[in-house]
Amino acid sequence: MAALSQPRQATYDAIVVGAGIQGSFAAYHLARRHRDTLLLEQFLLPHSRGSSHGQSRITRSAYPQEVYALMMPDCFRLWERLEAEAGTSLYRRTGLVVLGPAGDLELEGYRRNLGASEFLDATALARHFPGLRLHAGEVAVWDDTAGVLFADRALRAVQDVFRRHGGTLQDGEKVLRIEPGAVVTITTTAGVYRAPRLIITAGAWTGALVAPLGLRLPLQPLRINVCYWREKEPGSPDAGRASPCFMALGLSQAPHGIFGLPALEYPGLVKVCYHHGSPADPEERDRAPLGAPHPDVALLSSFISSYLPGLEPWPAVVETCLYTNTPDEDFILDRHPKFSNIVIGAGFSGHGFKLAPVVGKLLCELSLGEEPSHSTAPFAMTRFPGVLQAVL
Repeated sequence: MAALSQPRQATYDAIVVGAGIQGSFAAYHLARRHRDTLLLEQFLLPHSRGSSHGQSRITRSAYPQEVYALMMPDCFRLWERLEAEAGTSLYRRTGLVVLGPAGDLELEGYRRNLGASEFLDATALARHFPGLRLHAGEVAVWDDTAGVLFADRALRAVQDVFRRHGGTLQDGEKVLRIEPGAVVTITTTAGVYRAPRLIITAGAWTGALVAPLGLRLPLQPLRINVCYWREKEPGSPDAGRASPCFMALGLSQAPHGIFGLPALEYPGLVKVCYHHGSPADPEERDRAPLGAPHPDVALLSSFISSYLPGLEPWPAVVETCLYTNTPDEDFILDRHPKFSNIVIGAGFSGHGFKLAPVVGKLLCELSLGEEPSHSTAPFAMTRFPGVLQAVL
């Protein structure tokens, strides 16, 4: 997928660094706004080094935080527009159940933002998800808009449509230096480019990239185990093969942060993961962490035995992915405090893929000096103390 055959030029209207799903959507929105845009990616495409690879991601309207819940209708609309532009399906509607203890305030937030009238008990839940076993005092909220995004296909689609709108994608080019100014100069391993606006969406590499610009962003890359579980009886409707997605919020016999979805990558398996991991250097993401091997896998195995008894209690496949977390797990979408023509999108904390169409639009609007179409106040980098280290 290398873009070396495309004609190169030194100057653009905008440059986006990082061609994961967030940067690709930012570039796509700029190109749709008739801005001559360069999208730079350090690795040859496609690759699995960052956070946007794989076949599947959950999308949902269900969010306890109102700021995200308000974005999701726009996200669904923009995903549908991309499907129409690309001429391909990017989403399978399955529904989603959010599980938690009765009376849990966060679960109540999900119910309220969804406009659901009531919680589901174990009997009602079994109609949607016969393979799932709730315990006493546990209930669920049903989100019928939710489903699975086809991640790799979505990333290819947004990049293809970006180029169709006149954008330039250059992969295999690592950014070596960013020189701020009224016109920003970007030096890569293959050339020098200039533009009056720059968007940085470099995932786990963002912290190192913006440090020379005087920023110390509190970004923590995490190595996440992505686990796939085999059905005890292949094809059994109770095993969860064709079931909805789910999220667990501190169940009586499981910790907060477990989620699952139908495994498009491996037919016959179910993807169930823990929304936490171990600190990682993105340059060495395949190096296993020190200490006990896969402690989260043992935790998931216990969850499977207790809540999804139709699955084998040990994973058939374990892969890895990178999260880049902020301390509060909310995004950073902001202009540089000193160089307002440099915009940064980072810290998507394992829940950003579904929101990428709106995130890209907001980054585009910020780079054009426009009033954002959704509030970006919750995503200001200055909510973290000590971000600005020096005046360059």
